[in-house]
Amino acid sequence: MSVLFLAAIMLTALLAFHLGRSRAYGLADAAGKIAHLHSLPGYHGAYSALSVALPALIVLCIWLFAVPVAVQHEVQARAGEAFAKLTDIEKIGFMRDIRALAFGGIAGTASPEKTKAAADLAQLSNWSNIGLAAALALTALGGGLFGLSRISPKFRARNAVEKVVIAVLLLCAVIAVLTTIGIVFSVLFETLSFFKRYPPSEFFFGTKWNPDGGAESFGLIPLLVGTCLIMVVAMCVAGPIGLFAAIYMSEYASQRFRNIAKPVLEILAGVPTVVFGFFAALTVAPYIRDVGQSVGLHVAAESALAAGLVMGIMIIPFISSLADDVINAVPQALRDGSYGLGATKSETIKKVVLPAALPGIVSAFMLAISRAVGETMIVVMAAGLAANLTINPLEAVTTITVQIKNLLAGDQEFDSAKTLSAFALGFVLFFFTLLLNVIALRIVKRYREAY
Repeated sequence: MSVLFLAAIMLTALLAFHLGRSRAYGLADAAGKIAHLHSLPGYHGAYSALSVALPALIVLCIWLFAVPVAVQHEVQARAGEAFAKLTDIEKIGFMRDIRALAFGGIAGTASPEKTKAAADLAQLSNWSNIGLAAALALTALGGGLFGLSRISPKFRARNAVEKVVIAVLLLCAVIAVLTTIGIVFSVLFETLSFFKRYPPSEFFFGTKWNPDGGAESFGLIPLLVGTCLIMVVAMCVAGPIGLFAAIYMSEYASQRFRNIAKPVLEILAGVPTVVFGFFAALTVAPYIRDVGQSVGLHVAAESALAAGLVMGIMIIPFISSLADDVINAVPQALRDGSYGLGATKSETIKKVVLPAALPGIVSAFMLAISRAVGETMIVVMAAGLAANLTINPLEAVTTITVQIKNLLAGDQEFDSAKTLSAFALGFVLFFFTLLLNVIALRIVKRYREAY
């Protein structure tokens, strides 16, 4: 229903826009010229539309957050003793079942108490929707009449509309910042709860990771080493190939070849990671194991090398596309000046273009590294789950993201050290990627060129 209400608000706002603009044109005709209006008719229409949409959206948001809670409390109060005697878990199941009964879902045992509560819920929800429709209609009508009444030759509609746009932009920025802060603090609080159960020194400097069993060990070092090992292998593949592909497409390739090759290359960025994981597990890992055994090397069935190679293929577009855009942004005058001094094309690329594009190239590499650090599916399917402390790429290793997935999968006791350790790993991963971004910003600031 909320989608229908939102659509109705948008349609009403469009109608108000048309009426406001038409009224402004009428005033302009009566005055003789549009120039006699302070703002263009489109701004008057936008002001009328905002007068309808903003109050209605505020009412809709308040209603959707407040009324369902009130309806739920009323249903629980009507259930009386049948609801009060239940445990907390049973209360959750009771509310789930009556919602299913009321709105046509799949419910559990339909006892008489649940049937009556479901009927109450359906009745109250219907009355709630009727009340919301009436409130939105009155709000939209009042806002539309107010907006149309303000239209006059001297009304500063443009200023009012721009103030609203600035306020919306500010609100979006504040939401983004508050979301980031909320994520950090939500992870931080759970991390502190974990450190109350497990010593921080053993977590940060421990060399054994074994969250299962009687003797739980939560040493970070094997996971951190495994993450860095796979990341290094991936960047050894993606770094040179992505950069050289960008140099070729921006400096050597014809426009026709570039128009075909660049979209095809960027298709790799749209392939789901689980597909890369299948490719690594079924093709790359067996091939590496067979080649290693043929030369007398012991290669694990799931190895860091297989995961790193496929991950490197996956992040090639991140480097090639960004590096290509950065290289193309280097002014042609720098190339022409180099050619005028007698430099060859390769010398110009090495000594002029790449140094000028270095900050952007570094940013592309840092983005690719962050992508490699945060990858999960390829590591799960190709590198394994064993937390081995090794720098041998032929052995099985695991990463921080994989262990977070394992710790939070299935039915787990949330208040246990095992589950809380996932938040500690997430906190470490957050600061690891933050450190990479800080390094990238420092490099960009140090070598930035202004043209």
